[in-house]
Amino acid sequence: MAPNQRQRQLFVSKKELKKLNGRRFSKPEESSDTGLIYPGVDTAFKLLLSARFCSAIWSHITDCDETYNYWEPSHYLLYGTGQQTWEYSPQYALRSYMYLLIHMVPAKLYHYLLEPNPVLVFYFVRCLLSVGCALSEVYFYKNVCREFGIHIGRLTLVFLILSSGMYIASAAFLPSSFSMYLSTVATAAWYGRQYELAIFATAISALLGWPFAALLGLPIAMEMLIHKQDWSKFMKWVIISGTVVLVPMIWIDSMYYGKLVIAPLNIVMYNVFTNHGPNIYGTEPFSYYIYNGFLNFNFIFVGALWAPFGLLLVWLIVPARPRDRLCLSYWYSLAPLYLWFLVFFLQPHKEERFLFPVYPMICLVGGIAVDTVQKLYFFIRTKLTSSHIAYHYLQYTVHITFFAILICGFLGISRSLAIYKGYYAPMEVMIDANKLGLEREIFKDININFCIGKEWHRFPSSFFFPSNNWKLQYLRSEFKGQLPQPFLDHENATGIIQPYFNDMNREEPTRYFSLDKCHFVLDLDIGTDTSLEPNYSRINDNFTIITSSKFLNSARSHRFFRAFYIPFVSHKFCTYGSYNLLQNIKFKSIPLLSKEKNTKFS
Repeated sequence: MAPNQRQRQLFVSKKELKKLNGRRFSKPEESSDTGLIYPGVDTAFKLLLSARFCSAIWSHITDCDETYNYWEPSHYLLYGTGQQTWEYSPQYALRSYMYLLIHMVPAKLYHYLLEPNPVLVFYFVRCLLSVGCALSEVYFYKNVCREFGIHIGRLTLVFLILSSGMYIASAAFLPSSFSMYLSTVATAAWYGRQYELAIFATAISALLGWPFAALLGLPIAMEMLIHKQDWSKFMKWVIISGTVVLVPMIWIDSMYYGKLVIAPLNIVMYNVFTNHGPNIYGTEPFSYYIYNGFLNFNFIFVGALWAPFGLLLVWLIVPARPRDRLCLSYWYSLAPLYLWFLVFFLQPHKEERFLFPVYPMICLVGGIAVDTVQKLYFFIRTKLTSSHIAYHYLQYTVHITFFAILICGFLGISRSLAIYKGYYAPMEVMIDANKLGLEREIFKDININFCIGKEWHRFPSSFFFPSNNWKLQYLRSEFKGQLPQPFLDHENATGIIQPYFNDMNREEPTRYFSLDKCHFVLDLDIGTDTSLEPNYSRINDNFTIITSSKFLNSARSHRFFRAFYIPFVSHKFCTYGSYNLLQNIKFKSIPLLSKEKNTKFS
């Protein structure tokens, strides 16, 4: 090969790109032009779905908002019992019942046809969420390959599969996860120049999911209105999308609340146009999302933050062919991510789930960051040593790809395993509690009081109760905010204003239950207690432990090894307590589990 042929541009031509992207992604293929091996769409879907099913089965509920604002009212819709938060009071009406129904209609069908245990319904819904997430991701992968090339596409796919952030968010029953699915579809449709789908997906994401996700559609709107000047198509599909989503939503929510309700508007009014907004639920420093982003995406997140500077450096010094005019500029196509960062990083009230909608884009920009490092490395080496000039920069920098996938993939899996091993205990113990109704006869003609104190925020939901006569009760703890209360036993309970609700997160003493009336108590034993949070597990005169599971004591564990699981090493640096299900020995009529069950925790 002649020297001038070896010193080709770093990028393949547009003709070559069309040749690659025009193929049907049905199986792993290899490009004869660049030697790139990539999985087809069906292979990518199988890989993504396998990862998402792992999340559905093995991830715990990381946010109490998921339990009390979504699983509990869903349990009420299916079984007639559940906890109601102030957001579902007709007095405030911040949450949409239509959002719940699109998940509970298939769950109701499953319940009607097979009459499964409620725990199986819980995991059935999680699996449905996993399928929806995988479908949105594979569509995203396909259009990332089209817009950014095969190399960045396959890096994005690997990061989606292996990152701990996607493991946490993919099967979560939260509007922010729902908006993640739909915003991912909208962004992918934008990359594929399917503007109608992009607008419609953004509308569903914002109106039915989370109103603030509309921010991610702003760059799409700007491109259509300013760059393409296509006002007629934009306005047409905004009206169509708004009508299709809002009309049934307002009708259903108004029927449940007993008055006219526009839930997305109520959420915006409360969070934006009140004096306190969401800050009454706590504030975090600017570094919160940096720390959280590294835990969930490790160096992928670092790359996402660094990528704009890397792209600018490549544009300034690397003699590469510019992107084709048919492609969006990097500054346009990546604008949704950095616009989201700009807005949410500056908000005082921060929560992990607030970044869920841009998690797939973090994986994309992480892939772009790796690609940028490869281009800069190749450029520097070719300047220093002409003998190292290769036909294409990817052929000479494949080791960078390998180490990026190896390191980021290892840290991602390690983090997911640390989460499972450290914090899955509440799910495990509640599954055992559910088995009480199957393995032993427990009276169903009396209410069984299931009590939680300091562990109220880790309770996974009433779906884990054996039957409807099990009632969740709250014990007083150090928490001074507002706890939920049960839906009324009334055919029109969703439209009745219950007393003792407020929108200021003030403590409501009416929620608390007497300990001596508890049949069961869910408790964490890490060797500490206070006057309001006694160690119920060690009050041997009143309670006996019937099942336990290991739970990480983060305060007494090494910071690194509690965050990332290293086989054969982490256990030496981590301390575990016991997550216990206790039974009140006063209630002799309720049989205990067998002794064999009592040996689970050691």
